[in-house]
Amino acid sequence: MEYIIEMLNITKEFPGIVANDNITLQLKKGEIHALLGENGAGKSTLMSVLFGMYQQERGIIKKNGQEVKINDPNDANALGIGMVHQHFKLVHNFTVLQNIILGVENTKSGILQMREAKEKVIALSEKYGLMVDPEAKIQDITVGMQQRVEILKMLYRDNEILIFDEPTAVLTPQEIQELMKIMQELAAEGKSILFITHKLNEIKEVANRCTVLRKGKYIGTIDVASTSKEAMSEMMVGRKVDLTVQKKPIEPGEVVLQVKNMTVKSKHNSKNAVNNVSFQVRKGEIVCIAGIDGNGQSELVYGLTGLLSIDSGEIFMNGEDITKNSIRKRNSSGLSHIPEDRHKDGLILDYNLTENLILKNYFKTQFQKGGFLNFKYAKEYAERLIQQFDIRSGQGSRTPVRSMSGGNQQKAIIARELDLDPELLIAVQPTRGLDVGAIEYIHKQLIEKRDEGKAVLLVSLELDEVMNVSDRILVIYEGELVADVNPAEVTIQELGLYMAGSKRNEVTA
Repeated sequence: MEYIIEMLNITKEFPGIVANDNITLQLKKGEIHALLGENGAGKSTLMSVLFGMYQQERGIIKKNGQEVKINDPNDANALGIGMVHQHFKLVHNFTVLQNIILGVENTKSGILQMREAKEKVIALSEKYGLMVDPEAKIQDITVGMQQRVEILKMLYRDNEILIFDEPTAVLTPQEIQELMKIMQELAAEGKSILFITHKLNEIKEVANRCTVLRKGKYIGTIDVASTSKEAMSEMMVGRKVDLTVQKKPIEPGEVVLQVKNMTVKSKHNSKNAVNNVSFQVRKGEIVCIAGIDGNGQSELVYGLTGLLSIDSGEIFMNGEDITKNSIRKRNSSGLSHIPEDRHKDGLILDYNLTENLILKNYFKTQFQKGGFLNFKYAKEYAERLIQQFDIRSGQGSRTPVRSMSGGNQQKAIIARELDLDPELLIAVQPTRGLDVGAIEYIHKQLIEKRDEGKAVLLVSLELDEVMNVSDRILVIYEGELVADVNPAEVTIQELGLYMAGSKRNEVTA
């Protein structure tokens, strides 16, 4: 059998952890091959080895049967290997066109030849339905559009092996459908695709074969058509996983969070990022704010948590006006926040795991005396949370958080915030980038908080999560709430229309 790419017995190590332990992956020409595994299973690491961002300690890579050395991404590009990273690698103040040709510019007497490049980009975008304005600046276009730019970057370089690392994490349902169609067209043309994902229904939809990794080891390669989602998730997690969310009927109590006429001005333009928004969240209910990324969700949450001061409006918690309260005062009065950007707002990456787990507690009496930290108590506290939330890392409570996988960093934040036993939990994208086992666990935690009579405000771009976990859905579009719907009575398609702004219903606060 001819394989276009073979990664044979690849081993890649980091301090305290073997990220890839003797893994073999074989890609056929013209196939879509999914790479499935839990967080920290080693998927992104393996693809980063293929793309030349890391070098393996052991093992070889072959292209068309010949062994090749890939020392950096330029070598990978020369071999026709392209990659769309989970966190896009784009220059925000450059145009779409400038980003696409960056590194492979055509010059004549030292002058950039942009006209031919632009014609090629327009031809490619028309051919694959990747419509995007070549003159637009990256900072002004949506995340879905930015992803199209990343795909065009690969096509512009005539790459024949395309790596997609979690490509659908930030897309709307309609954009996901479009991306799947594009992947199928590329494969039909003979391009070979490696597709990292946690989403089993996407694998079922487009992949031919799927390789499963678990804790850095190779578990097996399966034929997708003849394998059930349940069997795939069991291979991935090592146990049976309940793919449906179990919850009792809702029994809401009194109002915990009341938001009245909240407005936050946009940093980028003259419009309001949050425009005169009013809503409430009661005890014992999960209210979800759904919408396409960039419609004011971030500013809304920043305003509620105190990370941003609001321009007008009022915020009440249990009847008390907290509009002007400091972040610590809001936290102490029972607000917990799982932030959208775990690196920017959730963790101090150069601190160790213990230090990150006590960030909201270190000033309390049991953690310090006379301004000196009680390290023994802090370590015991951290170890309890590590055990309880199954936070995996190379060196336990001493691990620098920077070296942990994204999913385990997320678990650390969730452990810290839930352990505060909040009255109101604001969870923004709590399962972004997590695998089915971890998602199942976090959904259970959110529902447990709701059943204990806590108020939960969930902000999510994952429509399955929105539909399955929430008791009430508020749709945000261009900074305004355009719908207040019951997940039991709305379809995913209808929700997509609200999110795209082509449908509204009146929201009552």
